[in-house]
Amino acid sequence: MRKNLFVVGSTGLLLLNMNMGCASTSFLPEPSHGFFQRELPSAGGPPHKFWVYRPKPSTQTVAPGASVPGQPTSPGEGKWPVILYLHGGGERGDDGVAQTQVGLGPVVQQMQGYFPFVVVFPQCPEKGFWALPDCAARAMAALEVGLAEFQGDPDRVYLTGNSMGGYGTWYLATRHPGRFAALAPICGGVKPPRWVPIPKQLQLIRLDGDVYAQVAEKVGKTPVWAFHGSDDPLVPPAESRHMAAALKKNGGAVRLTVWPGVGHASEEPTYRTPELFDWFLQQKRGEPSADAGSEAPKLRVP
Repeated sequence: MRKNLFVVGSTGLLLLNMNMGCASTSFLPEPSHGFFQRELPSAGGPPHKFWVYRPKPSTQTVAPGASVPGQPTSPGEGKWPVILYLHGGGERGDDGVAQTQVGLGPVVQQMQGYFPFVVVFPQCPEKGFWALPDCAARAMAALEVGLAEFQGDPDRVYLTGNSMGGYGTWYLATRHPGRFAALAPICGGVKPPRWVPIPKQLQLIRLDGDVYAQVAEKVGKTPVWAFHGSDDPLVPPAESRHMAAALKKNGGAVRLTVWPGVGHASEEPTYRTPELFDWFLQQKRGEPSADAGSEAPKLRVP
């Protein structure tokens, strides 16, 4: 499988394809590649172990002579944009590592310290769900650590996740309206799967009402680029289509990419798509780019 490396072009991030590595290969997060483990207390359970990735502090360059505008080049200089990544259901637990092994983690690892965002990797406990208040609080607490300790820019925080993390992206943005600069939910939805019962007293929205309209109202003008596989057998692509339609009806800025022939693992082509990260870098909280909600570019599965 191709290994993708970022370089910076005149308009943002590009990818160089190299015939080495595999996006799903396991790795051990370590400081030499920019990964730092942190731990927070968790009520009634083991501590919340999570990872924060920080780009090499002495470098904003990801190719000779190229740089990411606005990124710090040394400790204490400027602030980094931040991605909060929410993993899928298979990575729940308390080992503190599983959440780095799929989705965005391997892409960041392959950059060997040159991925130009701080990335926060919280972990949802076993049997948890990002839409529930306790899991949402874990994610936000981890984000605060990333912002405070790793030169994160609070006005350039981007929220993304796949599968259960796709649901979490919609719900965390609904729970904290206006907090994020942009969202990229992948193969997620807003109607919880039937095997995930949410007690009525814990429901963030009325599940017996128009869930799409409720979420769209809370997300408001925050730019969204949603992704889904056309052949997803677990979460119907209609979930993303309904949300995109509700956001447009509400005057929101939304793009939708449906990967042709792709099943549930649509995070794989999505996180190998440089246009997503380029689009992130164009968004600032309360100041979306003029084309934030324009039609998504025609993309090919990498």
